[in-house]
Amino acid sequence: MLLFPNAKINVGLDVLRKRIDGFHDLETLFYPLSLSDILEVNKSDEFNFSQTGIEIIGDIENNLVVKAFRILQQKYDLPNVTIHLHKFIPFGAGLGGGSSDAAYTLKGLNQIFKLNLTNAELIDIAAQLGSDCPFFILNEPVFAEGKGDQFSSFNLSLDDYFLLLIKPNNEVSTAVAYANVVPQVSAVKLVEKLTMPSVEWKSQIENGFEKSVFPLFPEIEKIKTKLYDLGAEYASMSGSGSSIFGLFKFDPQKLYLEFPGSFCWHEKLLW
Repeated sequence: MLLFPNAKINVGLDVLRKRIDGFHDLETLFYPLSLSDILEVNKSDEFNFSQTGIEIIGDIENNLVVKAFRILQQKYDLPNVTIHLHKFIPFGAGLGGGSSDAAYTLKGLNQIFKLNLTNAELIDIAAQLGSDCPFFILNEPVFAEGKGDQFSSFNLSLDDYFLLLIKPNNEVSTAVAYANVVPQVSAVKLVEKLTMPSVEWKSQIENGFEKSVFPLFPEIEKIKTKLYDLGAEYASMSGSGSSIFGLFKFDPQKLYLEFPGSFCWHEKLLW
């Protein structure tokens, strides 16, 4: 079975407070992209995991794809599989690539072995793998709260925009981003700001991690500024960084040349 785990961006991200369990309460809008990895899962006599594309370093048992398989294998006594992951979504970019790979592994195994798990059941299992993972089970624009794992439907259409995504060579670890972030509750809730016309987002909607990440990685801030200079109506860091996206009314593909040495992706948004 071939699967295409896709990336996401965050439109707005407010870090409200630190919780007693060590996590943070967030508010954000998750928005899916077509940018994707390629995941192949097949039944096999022996378990095997292989990987191409962007190199994944470390013990394969720590890979979220393998962890997702192990959870279902233990819970439902699954036979072995071979898994091949071609990694295209950059790491340390705030795009949720690893979380998406894990969620799609769960969805693929559910189909291959006819487990008949509902989306609600898959979401519960995905939550064991990480706060972003449950989003990719439904994989549609949602307003997220709590640790980023409490979802509500949100009627947002960006289908008249093109997206240009830039990921510099820098990688911002989640640990570093959270260690330096300053929680803050805005006078106007993010869910209200998102109902404003998108042309007003530039002055109203922020990613709370930018204030702590930009001083450590000024080149990331320069990319955001440059996207505005090139005509973006809205630009923001995604997640805890390091990727920056801009929303354009025109096709920005030719703007790749403005960001030499960086990973660039553009697409016409569909939702």
